[in-house]
Amino acid sequence: MVKVQVVVTDANILINLIHVGRLSILGSLSQFEFVVPDEVVAEILIEEQAAALRAAIDAGHLACVGFQDTEELTAFAALASFLGKGESACLALAQQRGWRVASDEGGAFRREAEQRLGPGRLVNTPGLLLSAIRAGVLTVEEADQAKAVLEQHRFRVRFKSFRSLLES
Repeated sequence: MVKVQVVVTDANILINLIHVGRLSILGSLSQFEFVVPDEVVAEILIEEQAAALRAAIDAGHLACVGFQDTEELTAFAALASFLGKGESACLALAQQRGWRVASDEGGAFRREAEQRLGPGRLVNTPGLLLSAIRAGVLTVEEADQAKAVLEQHRFRVRFKSFRSLLES
């Protein structure tokens, strides 16, 4: 039996998946259980995006989570002194609960996540799409179409096709 990994999901991942109409992927990857902190839900301000997120939560593709103890709140407060609230919530919950993080953030967030969580605990939008291809949820062509849509929203990756990632 495969152990399900909980992945706490940041707003940038959610917005990217909303842009490509693929938020349901989160409910289709059986090796993962996706959760979203209340602080991230509050960051989705465009009504159409907020409605898509609510629909995905209602459909069970991901679940909302909040802080449960003082250790989580303390970690959140420390992180919120130099990161955004959503990123801080994701990282604090992942650190305290042993979860992974889905985020496309770089810079200070990435460095802090690698320090607090260790290597290999971050997943990004291309990584999720690649997982969906491997799980048979998306075709390479559908993922490449999603990549093209994301590029119209200023999301750039350094590969031409998901096919090249499958071959490496």
